[in-house]
Amino acid sequence: MKLIFPAMSPILIGFAALLWPAIVSAHGGVVFEEDVCVLNIGFLQAHFTGYQPNSRGSEEFCEDLPDVGNSVFVIDYLHDFLKEMPVDFRIVTDSQKLGMYARWSDIQSLEDIERDTVFYQPPKKWRDGVLNVSHVFEESGGYIGIITAQHPTEERLYNAVFFFHVGGTEYGYLPLFVGFALIAQLLYWWNKGGFNGSRPNSKR
Repeated sequence: MKLIFPAMSPILIGFAALLWPAIVSAHGGVVFEEDVCVLNIGFLQAHFTGYQPNSRGSEEFCEDLPDVGNSVFVIDYLHDFLKEMPVDFRIVTDSQKLGMYARWSDIQSLEDIERDTVFYQPPKKWRDGVLNVSHVFEESGGYIGIITAQHPTEERLYNAVFFFHVGGTEYGYLPLFVGFALIAQLLYWWNKGGFNGSRPNSKR
């Protein structure tokens, strides 16, 4: 029995090209680099790690947190310049359902950010280069982390905005993209002859 493996359709390649940046860049401001989570704060960077010591011990997480409850966020600066800046950290509920596509412009357009805020660490200079905060999440769902660093001598702000889910993993539009991609590939395969390796006969 000869198995035929069809070439990837141009449509599927297009879907892959569209989906890949969303996968590799995680949820907005946090990206995967060499097996670690890197947070982009403007042109500055920091390592990002989440912990849930009460339920998961020392297990590390990159954004999504599996359990409701006590959570610790550790942001380890990769640029010493951040040590000179007052940096604050805010967590808001994803009331607008922005998901992984949340951006700073979306945060600025929120009608009442204080109403949506579940945690806020006021601006502070973290001289040791490690921003370490904790919060007890009482509800599962989508949240958005917002970090703002203020330039020490100029009126300039650097921001990081990242979506994360508490109480499981939020896949967002991924299942929809995968479903469309599979349908496109099956249609392409069928048009090329499917399992028989020949084009289906069409009536004229």
